[in-house]
Formats: sequence, structure tokens, C-alpha cells
Amino acid sequence: MATSSARLQKTAYFLIIMVIVFWILNVGSFIIVPLIWGIFFSFALFPLSNWLEEKRIPRGLAIVITLVLVAGIASYIMYVMFNQVMNLILDVPEIKTSFNSKVKVYFAAMGRIFGLESNSLPEIGDFFATEKLDETFLGLAKSLTLAAIIPFFIFLMLYYKDFFLEFLKKVSSGKNQSFLNWIDDSGKVIQSYLVGILIVTGIVSIMSGMVFYFLGIKYYILFAVFIAVMNLIPYVGVIISSFLVVTYVLLTTDSLFYPFMTLFLLWIIQLTENNLITPIVVGSKVKLNTLVVILAIIIGGSLWGVSGMILFIPLIGVLKITLDRIPSLAPYGYLLGDKFPINEKNENYWKMMWKRLRIKKEA
Repeated sequence: MATSSARLQKTAYFLIIMVIVFWILNVGSFIIVPLIWGIFFSFALFPLSNWLEEKRIPRGLAIVITLVLVAGIASYIMYVMFNQVMNLILDVPEIKTSFNSKVKVYFAAMGRIFGLESNSLPEIGDFFATEKLDETFLGLAKSLTLAAIIPFFIFLMLYYKDFFLEFLKKVSSGKNQSFLNWIDDSGKVIQSYLVGILIVTGIVSIMSGMVFYFLGIKYYILFAVFIAVMNLIPYVGVIISSFLVVTYVLLTTDSLFYPFMTLFLLWIIQLTENNLITPIVVGSKVKLNTLVVILAIIIGGSLWGVSGMILFIPLIGVLKITLDRIPSLAPYGYLLGDKFPINEKNENYWKMMWKRLRIKKEA
């Protein structure tokens, strides 16, 4: 009786702690989100900054040079993207007219197929309403403010890296080397994951841009970057981005060949990225099963929006490393992973079949 009461008490404490943690993550998102982005990018930019330091450039100047180079590339991309977005906005009235006319045609065709009268078909509303335009610009301003804070966090994290490492050594007090090993493994996971997804994003952008360019899509750079960025959100991102791009192509072309070809080529790019590019570039550093990834996307999106969808995956990867290194919590780390148990019956079956083939070959 006492044992069951103690277990119930531990479970209650665990649930209370989880509620408090999620509440803090939600309420403090304005500070926590840019801080985590700063930590992750500091891991990603560390190789370049460290390389400049090895060339006898002072640490502060090396970090500034790194940030200026990255900011210059990002600013150029944002400038091109902004111009294409503004031109796309100017085309919205024309797209709206094309949308309404084509949807009416499709509904009329469906009505003829299913024997519905025209007055029973739904009315086409304004799908391009702008009542919440102020909220959109407010959210954009908030995002830009957060983005402006991130470089300061990156600079401080890189500049004080030795200070933080010494702090962690003092915390461990030399009693447990596994703690420092955990820090090292976590850093490698974050660094390899971020560098990998940046490379994958660039490759997908180039591949998508070439496809859109040869198909004659007007804003091919904008849609290529959009596809690549949304690809960072596993499973969900590629579906949403592909649907929007194919819809745009359908509304701006007179033939069904272009939207179907766009969908087919995006599918080919996705297959190539999942089965060839990502395994080679990123590897399997974040070994999480599909169910955990989907839950991470949902929980992260509900707490931090798009940032949460992207950040929660490496965060849970770090959590898995932590659980794997604590013997009492190792089963929970296994639950997060993607390592399936070996079926002894199937294994013995294939061993037996292989043995028979070898005997036949020798005979």
C-alpha cells in the first residue's frame, strides 16, 4: 500500500512539474525562443569562428566577421525575397479573379456530374480578405524584433564559450566524467544537425529553383526558398508548401500540365532529399521515431509556432541523449528512439535460409 502511494505521489509530482515547465515555455517564449535560436546558431557558427581564431584573429573580431558574413548572405536573400513578395502582393487582385472564376467552373462541373442545381452550389467568398492585415504586420514586427536579438545571443555565447565550459566543469566537480561527455555529445548533436539542415536547405532551394525556373513560374526564387524552409518541418511542411505552390501554378496557368508537373517534380525532390541528401549530409544524429517527431511538431507549434516546430526536434534529441546516460531513465530514452527490437524468429529464419543457399552453392 505504501509503495503504490509513493508511486502515485511521484506521478503527481511529475505531472505538476510538466505543467509548470510547459507554462514557463509558453509565457516566456519571447525570451526563451531567441535564446535557444542563439544557442543553436552559436553551435552551427562555431567552426567558422574557431577557424578565424586559429588564424590569430582576436575572438571578438572573429565572431563579428562571422556574423557579418552570415548577415550579409541572409540580408541579400531577404532583399530578393522582399522584392518578390511585394510583386506577388501586387498580383493578388488578378490571382483572386482567376481563383473565383476557376472555382465556379469546377463547382459547375461537379454539379453537372452529381446532378446538382446551380442554386444549390456554395457561394464563393473572398478568400483573399485582408481584415487581419494589421495583426499580420504586428506579428511580422514581433518576429523581426526577435530576429534582431538573436545575433547578440550568438555573439555572447561564442565569446564566453570557455567561461561556460569552465562553469560546467565546476558543476561536475570532477566527480562524474559522464556529465562532461553528455555536454560534448549534446553539442555535437546540435552542431551536426544545424549545419546539416542548413546545407540541405540550400540544396533543396537550388533544386526547387531550377524546377520552377524551367517550368516558367514567375516568382521561382520566392517559392524555392519557401519550399526549402518549410521542408525543415518534417512531414507537415512539405505538404503545406507543395499545396500552396501547386495552387498558385494552377491559378496562373491555363493548362493542367504545369500544376501536375510541378507536383510530380516536387515529389521527386522530396524523395531525393529524404532518401539521399539528408542521410548523407545530416546522417542519423537525431535518432527519433516518427511518432515522437510528430508529437514534437504539434507541441512545439502550439507553444512557439514555427520556431517550436523546428527547435523541438533537436531539443528532444538532446533529451534522448540525457535519458540514455541515466540508467534509471534509459528505457524512456529507448522509447524516444527509432531502434526496433530484433525479432529472433525472423532472424533465425533468415540465417537458416542463408545457410541453405550457401550449402546449395557449395554443392
